[in-house]
Amino acid sequence: MRYDTNVKHPVVPQAVKGRLVLPAGVRKVLQLREGDRLLLRLRDDGVIELVKAEDIAMGSKGLLKRLYPALKGNTLARELNQERRREALQE
Repeated sequence: MRYDTNVKHPVVPQAVKGRLVLPAGVRKVLQLREGDRLLLRLRDDGVIELVKAEDIAMGSKGLLKRLYPALKGNTLARELNQERRREALQE
């Protein structure tokens, strides 16, 4: 990804109540929209990272499928419904 110098290293003043306003160029590059939720990470070296919560969720998508291959293609709700149907047939 190519960055404009002003976008890659913007100087952002702290506003009232500690608010920070991300410059329009940064919001554009990161494809941020009003209402997007951001995760703020404070690293041990004092660096602040902002990550879109949506990106974290998308990165986690499929985590259960990798951990539990038996669930691949099935949802937990579907598994529960199938189990209940089997139990109902046995009654």
